Amino acid sequence: MASSYFADITVFDGARVRAHQGVLVDRDRIAWTGPHARAPREARAAREVGGPGRALTPGLIDCHVHLCFDGGADFAAEAAGLTPALGAIKGTVNARKHLVNGVTTVRDLGGIGIVELAGAIEAGIVPGPTVIPAGSALTITGGHGHNIGIARQVDGADAIRRAVREEIRAGALTIKLIATGGVLTPGIGATFAAFTPEELTAAIEEAHSRDRGVAAHAIGADGILQAVLAGVDTVEHCVQVTPRIAKEMAARGTFRGPTISALMGIAGNEGRAPAYAVAKAQALVEEAKAGHARSIRAGVRHICSTDAGTPFNPHGNAPNEVIAMIEWGMAPLAAMVAATANGAEALRIHDVGRIAPGMRADLVLYDVDPVEDPTCLREARAVWKDGARVRL
Repeated sequence: MASSYFADITVFDGARVRAHQGVLVDRDRIAWTGPHARAPREARAAREVGGPGRALTPGLIDCHVHLCFDGGADFAAEAAGLTPALGAIKGTVNARKHLVNGVTTVRDLGGIGIVELAGAIEAGIVPGPTVIPAGSALTITGGHGHNIGIARQVDGADAIRRAVREEIRAGALTIKLIATGGVLTPGIGATFAAFTPEELTAAIEEAHSRDRGVAAHAIGADGILQAVLAGVDTVEHCVQVTPRIAKEMAARGTFRGPTISALMGIAGNEGRAPAYAVAKAQALVEEAKAGHARSIRAGVRHICSTDAGTPFNPHGNAPNEVIAMIEWGMAPLAAMVAATANGAEALRIHDVGRIAPGMRADLVLYDVDPVEDPTCLREARAVWKDGARVRL
């Protein structure tokens, strides 16, 4: 793989924006960054890409996807026909949708056949973003997700500890806990607290002892607070954010993944998405906006989490999630940090999410600086995964 040099471009490095920069890539790693005027001799021998006016960013990171689902209207009906083989095949197709939209790392928070797909991508058998799979999500008996094949029902501290161990044995690189009710499960509320504090603590302790991060699906305030106090790493959805929750999350460094795309994909499709889900989603929209604003004011760190694969929420949707976070009140620079450096930290991956020497060459080229014009995120001009240019 030949060296490449991005010449005289604007660079968002995961923290800040600098103009008139150069980035030298050697094989699958970033070898040098700095002012273009001070480029090293090796840059002159490299293949030149980019150019004045264009902008380079780290590959985007989507911390919440379901690769075995397609984003159709009826999540439960799609789940009914899933097998591990079909899940892996659909996941292969959907993984590419992320890659061509500039998303080079995803965390799959509940799927069938996705652990195997993650291994196939890592081995170079099929193209795709780096996949951090959770295997099966964990829920209480009769809890959110009990009716689809991507969650297993467990009750009690000992049982949930064993379930975490079994998911790790099966290849899970992260753990998903369903800590409240949910929108897409019929017959249950969306906001009730599910697992007990003892169950949450047992699961999180076990996962952390094996260097696995933990994501909590949590919509209602009681479940969010219990998960945060138990030490969860990220809270997905995180709708009902009280002042205490915001304070605790900011103090503990707990990441918030707002999944605006998922909520609005359901709430905005009355007559198309299942009626029970639309009613629950519409009832949460204003609370979600208020929780987003309160979290920002409190200094809670955010990540980009789309929940892609849920109704009317297609894969590769991270650009629209970033734009939605901004439209709901987040500064553009903070939203870009959420989608890159914060995502890498939340997923415990130390060589992505930033443009710096030694980092993996997961890169995206845009016509303009996305901090100045976030809508450009919808039109990636070129994508590199591990230094190799992706065919768009």
